[in-house]
Amino acid sequence: MAKRFNRRKFLLYGSATFGTSLLLKACGGTPTTTSTPASPTATTSPVATTSTAATDAIKVGILHSLSGTMAISEKSVVDAEQLAIEEINKAGGLLGKQIQAVVEDGGSDWPTFAEKAKKLIEQDKVTTIFGCWTSASRKAVLPVFEEKKHMLWYPVQYEGQECSQNIFYTGAAPNQQIEPAVDWLLENKGKEFFLVGSDYVFPRTANTIIKAQLAAKGAKTVGEDYLPLGNTEVTAIITKIKQALPKGGVIFNTLNGDSNVAFFKQMQGAGLGPDKYPVMSVSIAEEEVKAIGVEYLKGHYASWNYFQTVDTPENKKFVAAFKAKYGADRVTNDPMEAAYIMVYLWKQAVEKAKTTDLEAVRKAALGQTFNAPEGKVTLDNNHHLSKFVRIGEIAEDGLFKIVYASKEAVKPIPWNQYVADTKGYACDWSDPAKGGKYKI
Repeated sequence: MAKRFNRRKFLLYGSATFGTSLLLKACGGTPTTTSTPASPTATTSPVATTSTAATDAIKVGILHSLSGTMAISEKSVVDAEQLAIEEINKAGGLLGKQIQAVVEDGGSDWPTFAEKAKKLIEQDKVTTIFGCWTSASRKAVLPVFEEKKHMLWYPVQYEGQECSQNIFYTGAAPNQQIEPAVDWLLENKGKEFFLVGSDYVFPRTANTIIKAQLAAKGAKTVGEDYLPLGNTEVTAIITKIKQALPKGGVIFNTLNGDSNVAFFKQMQGAGLGPDKYPVMSVSIAEEEVKAIGVEYLKGHYASWNYFQTVDTPENKKFVAAFKAKYGADRVTNDPMEAAYIMVYLWKQAVEKAKTTDLEAVRKAALGQTFNAPEGKVTLDNNHHLSKFVRIGEIAEDGLFKIVYASKEAVKPIPWNQYVADTKGYACDWSDPAKGGKYKI
């Protein structure tokens, strides 16, 4: 077992590199293997829950936090991935075989994610892995995928500044979420920003990008503060916001997990409402609104590529299928949609390659398109998806009223063009001479 890192040191290291039906359900008709650890770092033998033998199935790994502070967000992503696998299996499977999922709990602990990724690859012999939420967990598993030359599909918006040959990123890059949100806020809400986030790589790097963007636009960052992931002691941050923005202003929120519950409750308790202190979040979606309480969030905003309220035939089908499987009271959200469609993109790549061979699938994935719930998306040569940009206001029913939507899918830019160190760089895995980072 890998030696446990000190969490604080690990998160700071990650930043420095640039810087509830929520119990898992085995899908009916879907071969599924589940491993549930006795503790966040334990690795236990999977217990088969279906009659389909592993030798007759294509095995895939699912690696998310089913416990700990990030379980509030990640359990529903697992549900979406399981739904896609079930649908594919019911439609005849893949290459004449059923897909069998081996599910592991990262436990909101980054070294555990690395251990579980290694287990899925070495012991379970999975053909690919769908997993992670936080950038800290992705950074933790990245060396495993690089060493093993294996494949991770990652479904959550992130800070960019990365372009791995071994990862396909189906969530937003900053130019598909963070940057458009800043532009919208500048046009509609104000030019003074207070930045609050969890203390790990995504919020810190995202805020580096935001500060550079605000400076380029003639706006101002009046404050910046962070909480350790899972920490709920937000009183000091609320005090700093009031001091820095006594007459009101914009709050850009990159908190993740349970910290958001305390933050929004205390914002309201301190009288900092959305009329004068609008909060733009990039990690709060429909599932989190339901968990936190709409009474604390109504009138605030979030920037995503997908909301449950998107009006497309594909989304109506997706929402109906999800509710039919998991319950009419359940909601869908952006990371769930990105997780759902990445299973289908992988399936299409396997079908094109006519094999699960990693190198063949990697090549076949480039250029894949899918009529997703959010709209038609395309997998770029930089391993990121074109995405529709949307901004939503949280409504009384806990869903999002879409107040802005791009007219077409926005192409992904992994290396940020506001930050001096990465301006002018791009990524292209279709050309070995260019690869993960080359000068345009």
